[in-house]
Amino acid sequence: MRTVLVTGPGGAGRTTIAAATALAAARRGGRVLLLSADPLGDVLGTPAGPPDDPAPVRDGLWAARVDSGAHFRTETLAFQERAATALELLGARKLAGEELTELPGSEQSALLHALRRAAAGGWDVLVVDLPPLRDALALLALPGQLRRYLRRLLPQERQAARALRPMMAQLAGIPMPAQWLYETAARWDAELAAVESLVEGPATTLRLVAEPGPAAAEALRAARVGIALYGLRVDALVANRILPGDAADPWLATLVAQQRKCLDEWHEGWPPGTPVHAVGHLGRDPRGLDDLALLDSPPQGAAGSPAEDPWPVEDRLAEENLLVWCLPLPGAVKSELALVRRDDELLLTVGPFRRIVPLPSVLRRCTVTGAALADGVLRVRFTPDPDLWPRAH
Repeated sequence: MRTVLVTGPGGAGRTTIAAATALAAARRGGRVLLLSADPLGDVLGTPAGPPDDPAPVRDGLWAARVDSGAHFRTETLAFQERAATALELLGARKLAGEELTELPGSEQSALLHALRRAAAGGWDVLVVDLPPLRDALALLALPGQLRRYLRRLLPQERQAARALRPMMAQLAGIPMPAQWLYETAARWDAELAAVESLVEGPATTLRLVAEPGPAAAEALRAARVGIALYGLRVDALVANRILPGDAADPWLATLVAQQRKCLDEWHEGWPPGTPVHAVGHLGRDPRGLDDLALLDSPPQGAAGSPAEDPWPVEDRLAEENLLVWCLPLPGAVKSELALVRRDDELLLTVGPFRRIVPLPSVLRRCTVTGAALADGVLRVRFTPDPDLWPRAH
């Protein structure tokens, strides 16, 4: 399944571009699903269905809208049933569905759940209208973060001792986690793993939508380091709502010049493999399939696998007794960079973005001896630990 994740600064028209991308893919053939947390009725001209029953829009195209409130109520009631015994021991009163109001974070949970369902839906192309850029990057990083928490708090290998749990509870004098808790954690981990595999898979790319201007340029500049840190691949930067270049009005001419200047900077500043695709302004808000067809969507293309390891390890053992881990972080600033080695993981913070990554196996037997940021690449130096490194005889 080819997956296109569409996001961009707020108000840039990402939902419209996502719909145009899905429509163009459907016209090329195959089964296409457009998934969004926002209303799609005005853009498509027809309401979207729920994720488990997408509404047909036209031949080859279906649309689904994520209802975070309904998802929160369903998941909360299901969890309440699984934990019924524990809740009864605590004297808790059950919550009814009609009294549940979704909590902060339920939108992310509902969208991740819908992504997992869509990944198993047999679609040829999945187009996902994500939240605004900063929130979208946090959402895409969430599955890996949550899986790490689950593994640390409820390690699956502890289940091997479940037959001894009553005896251990008596000896320790404290209750041991119930089996349902491990089963729930395993189910969550499986769902998160499916989403993580989808996001990181070679057939998934990120499509950025922005209206050229100073604010959008700054938002994209700040987000580039996060995109690189999370290992996401950008297939196109869509410059949306481009004004015609022959505007006679001085006020419009100023806006046109500002857009052209920003476009030139994007063409020069983004890597050659990332096309900057201009989409003209219709002079109105696009409504319905006829308007969407007028928007020139970037080609779907094929994501493929990266030509090389995006975070390679340089072997300098013979010359300097060093291994150097190279982490491309375009736009990173030294003053906003923090690096911590903890066991076999690297805790990396760049401005507002943070990621905990496992060290390549060859570096786990080394100690960190320094790091330097130059030309948008963080180079972390490792020296082999003599107590762990194989000795030549």
